[in-house]
Amino acid sequence: MSAKTVYFDNNATTAVAPEVLEAMLPFLRDQYGNPSSMYSFAGRSQEAVARAREQTAGLIGASPEEILFTSCGTESDSTAILSALRARPEKKHFITTRVEHPAVLSLGQYLEKQGYTVSFLAVDGKGRLSLDDLAAAITKDTALVSVMFANNETGNIYPVEAIGKLCRERDVLFHVDAVQAVGKIPIDLQALPIDYLALSGHKLHAPKGVGALYVRRGAPFRPFLRGGHQERGRRAGTEAVPNIVALGAACALAAEHTSDENTRVRALRDKLQERLLAEIPEAIINGDPEQRLPNTMNISFKYVEGEAILLMLDQFGICASSGSACTSGSLEPSHVLRAMGVPFTYAHGSLRLSLSRYNTQEEVDFVTATLPKIITRLREISPYKHLADDASPGDGAACACQA
Repeated sequence: MSAKTVYFDNNATTAVAPEVLEAMLPFLRDQYGNPSSMYSFAGRSQEAVARAREQTAGLIGASPEEILFTSCGTESDSTAILSALRARPEKKHFITTRVEHPAVLSLGQYLEKQGYTVSFLAVDGKGRLSLDDLAAAITKDTALVSVMFANNETGNIYPVEAIGKLCRERDVLFHVDAVQAVGKIPIDLQALPIDYLALSGHKLHAPKGVGALYVRRGAPFRPFLRGGHQERGRRAGTEAVPNIVALGAACALAAEHTSDENTRVRALRDKLQERLLAEIPEAIINGDPEQRLPNTMNISFKYVEGEAILLMLDQFGICASSGSACTSGSLEPSHVLRAMGVPFTYAHGSLRLSLSRYNTQEEVDFVTATLPKIITRLREISPYKHLADDASPGDGAACACQA
């Protein structure tokens, strides 16, 4: 089994689905026309982009004209947030949370330096956001609220419908980073009060380098990239037709497999969690145990270092992620776990295991047979065993790359 890669890091990126690769190949080889050109050869690329737009819109319950293609989730997030703020230049207040992906968190920190007031809302010990705190934070100067659909580290699903309703009541625009949620749980933007929603292809079995942004019909919009007329003047630059075709195909596949994600994949995740908690003492699950993506588990082991776990897992061909947001050797744990107040002695030993529809029961069995032995070995040599259980999550050396 160790000769095979066991990939449990699907929140970082996913394998390109075979059907997706097949769909994009003709546009890498023969159908290379520029969709903006007028001849019939280019028309095939135009038709392919239009079909991909329909497929992407279909997955999230949007209209095709509400979808514009980007290079990634980060571009989609930046485009939406900066567009909303430029559309309301008289308002200088932006609200987000302390547990956002750096694509939003770092932009919020940048906006502070540009003269905006930014509220970074706290979460509780399970990573949950208080709607009362959000309501109290909104002022007459608030232009935009940005809250992720689901957290990339813990899998927590946030109450975006309730947040959107609150924003509508207060005449505040609402942006959602849904990069981790799209393709894993049902999303219907016809029913959700969301103005802007970002997604990324490589999180749902399309290649890296393509994303999309939903802009609700009637929502104010200012282009981030200016130049040509592409994307109806909303995003300049020649369309990356092969990647756009791939995203559309991946969205169509995801629509077919949403039920599998929420049944079989969830069952694999739950079995993995159950067995690890049963076999490894002093282990905790981080995040909301109920409102969580069906594929995601964030688990912490007391008195071990997450990066050491990863290195030993790698020897067995197992791919996962540490909760640490920084490079090897840092003593600073993830900003998400720190915001949740996870104790220092647990936060450093965090591990994210994220599955996909391509994972199997055999792989779950292999991980549950391997990981307990690794934790036992690391605890035997751990330098953290003497630390107090109530040490602050922020204790230790400062982290230069902290978001």
